[in-house]
Amino acid sequence: MIQQRKTMTKLKTYTSGLITLALLGSLSLQAQDTVHYTGTTLSNVDYHHGQLSPAIGVHNIQVFRANREHPELADGFSWTYNHAPMLAYWNNTFFLEYLSDPVGEHIPPSQTLLHTSKDGYNWSKPVILFPQYKIPDGWKKEGYPGVAKDLYATMHQRVGFYVSKKQRLLALAYYGIAMDAKDDPNDGKGIGRVVREIKKDGSFGQIYFLRYNSTWDPKKSQFPFYTKSKDKGFVQACNEILDNPLMMQQMVEEADRNDPLIPFKRPVKAFSYYHLPDGRVVGLWKHALTSVSDNGGKSWKYDPLRAPGFVNSNAKIWGQRMSDGRYATVYNPSEFRWPLAVSTSDNGLEYKDLLLVNGEISPMRYGGNYKSYGPQYIRGILEGNGTPPDRNMWLTYSMNKEDIWVAKVPVPVISKVSAPVNEVFNQMPAGNELNYWNIFSPLWASAKIEKAPDGSKALTLRDKDRYDYAKAERVIPAAKKVAVEFSIIPAQSDKGSLQIEFVDAKGIPASRLIFNAEGQFEAKVGYRNSGIMKYEAGKQYNIRIELDRDKRIYNVIVNGETRGAKLQFAPVAAFERVVFRTGDVRRFPNADTPTDQNYDLKDPGTPVSEAVYYIKSFKTSSY
Repeated sequence: MIQQRKTMTKLKTYTSGLITLALLGSLSLQAQDTVHYTGTTLSNVDYHHGQLSPAIGVHNIQVFRANREHPELADGFSWTYNHAPMLAYWNNTFFLEYLSDPVGEHIPPSQTLLHTSKDGYNWSKPVILFPQYKIPDGWKKEGYPGVAKDLYATMHQRVGFYVSKKQRLLALAYYGIAMDAKDDPNDGKGIGRVVREIKKDGSFGQIYFLRYNSTWDPKKSQFPFYTKSKDKGFVQACNEILDNPLMMQQMVEEADRNDPLIPFKRPVKAFSYYHLPDGRVVGLWKHALTSVSDNGGKSWKYDPLRAPGFVNSNAKIWGQRMSDGRYATVYNPSEFRWPLAVSTSDNGLEYKDLLLVNGEISPMRYGGNYKSYGPQYIRGILEGNGTPPDRNMWLTYSMNKEDIWVAKVPVPVISKVSAPVNEVFNQMPAGNELNYWNIFSPLWASAKIEKAPDGSKALTLRDKDRYDYAKAERVIPAAKKVAVEFSIIPAQSDKGSLQIEFVDAKGIPASRLIFNAEGQFEAKVGYRNSGIMKYEAGKQYNIRIELDRDKRIYNVIVNGETRGAKLQFAPVAAFERVVFRTGDVRRFPNADTPTDQNYDLKDPGTPVSEAVYYIKSFKTSSY
């Protein structure tokens, strides 16, 4: 009996081992055939930057700043819910569209706005691309109580642009119906998808419906069906969209649930995709769901599953092949909508790193329905929709579902530098001065190259935003002992704040210098700040900081004069970045902040008196 039990135990162990091997084999096969993350870096949601090292040289540029009180300061628009941006590059121009509502999500009226830019930094005023759409009074939504009265459609779009085979640019959007704030406009019972051409001279063609929802009565439509157009080229371009499974898959949420043109009808959200060299298509959806198609998106090898190793919640994930042949996914690597990060891959399936794109959360100035904190709903330029001449990866996202931003991510994506820095901006080629600087540049708190008062070029930080700040940071060679030198001209001494931090790879500052609003240059040494000297408006200060991690002391030398030693207020592993920022560190919101903000900040639409700082040079060395 005892021997029998031993035999049974051995058999169970052997069987368990076989099952384990089979599962490992299955997981290995799956890992080879699906997007997965094998890196060890994880995001810490307790920090807006997630304690991630930045992808070097990323420039975050604000395109549109919402303003309810003073719409004249927001190009004439007063609506404060702006979201779901889409990006294309065509005719040597960036095109950026997004939906806009007065206050909150799914609360009409709605419209879609369009900006253009030649360089990605300087953007046009928005124009209305798709206007408000009145729903006929008396309309009843199938399966939902109530009757439409003075009701407007709710805009939504998961795909924004299409460049045809004959290089015609079409813009797309969707008119849904939300009978109230909790009704879903993407339930397949809306009006339909609209399309119009953007022409090379900047004008727009007529708006047409590309596809109706079956519950809608086409006779009640404000715009004709696309086949009514007399422009055969336009009709052909529309047919290309309808014949393209990958274009149609992006429309699944809003379309009829049985639409025969949509290959995969499970309404998983916010589809994006890219091609592998062997022709296979990698698909990505919210929650980092993924699958692979062998036939151009006509079918998928398996139901979308959570990409192993990826952390992502109910926010968009973007994937693309970059100009260097490598691949990138860009997303919020947490169960919240911060930070915004990029992960890269050599083969489009195995992702190995996780780097910061934007670790800032601007204060949400206006509360609203379903508004979420953070840089979110990321989108890049879809395959076939153009390649900017700089070959970099250009992205767009909304901040707090309120403001619209773009980000330029240099290709190749790197996170380390090895050579000491020696940059005198006036001596550098135009346009290349900030190639290795990471920039966060709101419209009212910009960070860019401008002329200093003496006429030389300088990294200029301006700030007239009572709730946001400008930020520029430089990755330096990792060191436990380093000297950092910079020349700076504060344009004023009676307002503003410039903070300079020396931080490690996780963004933790060891020390902080401050040009404060009372004309004092000081250092944070703990709970209290320690004075260094008074400073004057318009005067240049050549500052040298000698940092020693082990001693936790740094020496301050200003214009050749020693100003004493200061204590580092926090220990770090090494010094890896220097940060210049025109405001205090932000820690709101956090993981425990209430989900919905139902209040507005005080006077968010009026600028304050501007503070300006000119940084003329930056250098690091051993000492």
